[in-house]
Amino acid sequence: MSADVPPPRPLAPEHDEDPRVVAWEQRTEWPLIAAAGLFLAAYAIPIVWPGVPAAVHELCSIVVFGAWFVFVVDYVGRLLLARRRWRFVRRNLLDLAIVAVPVLRPLRLLLLVKAIKRLNRAGASAMRGRVVLYAAAGSALLVLAGSLAVTEAERGAEGSTIQNVGDGFWWALVTMATVGYGDTYPVTVTGRFVAVGMMLGGIAVLGVVTATLSSWLVQNVEADTEERRTEPRDAADDLWARRGDVESLVTEVRALREEVSRLRADGAGVGTRSG
Repeated sequence: MSADVPPPRPLAPEHDEDPRVVAWEQRTEWPLIAAAGLFLAAYAIPIVWPGVPAAVHELCSIVVFGAWFVFVVDYVGRLLLARRRWRFVRRNLLDLAIVAVPVLRPLRLLLLVKAIKRLNRAGASAMRGRVVLYAAAGSALLVLAGSLAVTEAERGAEGSTIQNVGDGFWWALVTMATVGYGDTYPVTVTGRFVAVGMMLGGIAVLGVVTATLSSWLVQNVEADTEERRTEPRDAADDLWARRGDVESLVTEVRALREEVSRLRADGAGVGTRSG
């Protein structure tokens, strides 16, 4: 391995525990995140501004295709490096779905999910910090991607109440929060598939947040209980450590008592002789 490549760090089992795959993923983390960011911008521009010039629209289409192609190269590269390729395919079904994106148009937004997975690996090292980072970034991207996808699917459809990005953003927030006011809703098949994904995503994020808070509370309660449990033990240990001082004081008190007794005896003897 060349000197400019850091040693592979241990990752999840989905990497087939192949150091070549791990090293590849380390090299491609930030390029894939950058490609996903370009994809998001190029995907959003024609939806947010439907009247953009044809040249801009064509450029956005090229960028979207280019970002998808980058992820295809990444998937194929990791597949070729994996020792057990069928196991790799089974453990990376999301990546396989991303490769099939041109056939399944709404699944293009899975590129963002892949970017979040890479960002999560490159982020905080503590487990709770990684979970919070993943949930926060995933929620923000889910709302953004859902609003764009549902607007693209619903704009111009007969009976649709979602005609612009503002409507789509409001619908995505309400659906993500599992509130469901019913003032805006999808009427197309594609829009309803997006709605199902948003509902499942909202439930998943809520579960992650709840589990994280529960873990934090349990850890604090256990720490407080352990502290209270160790307080008497620490006090006993402190007394045991001071036993030498106590024994010295007892010895001094005994010596003082003996001295006082001796002085009293001497005083009594002097009084008797003088009498």
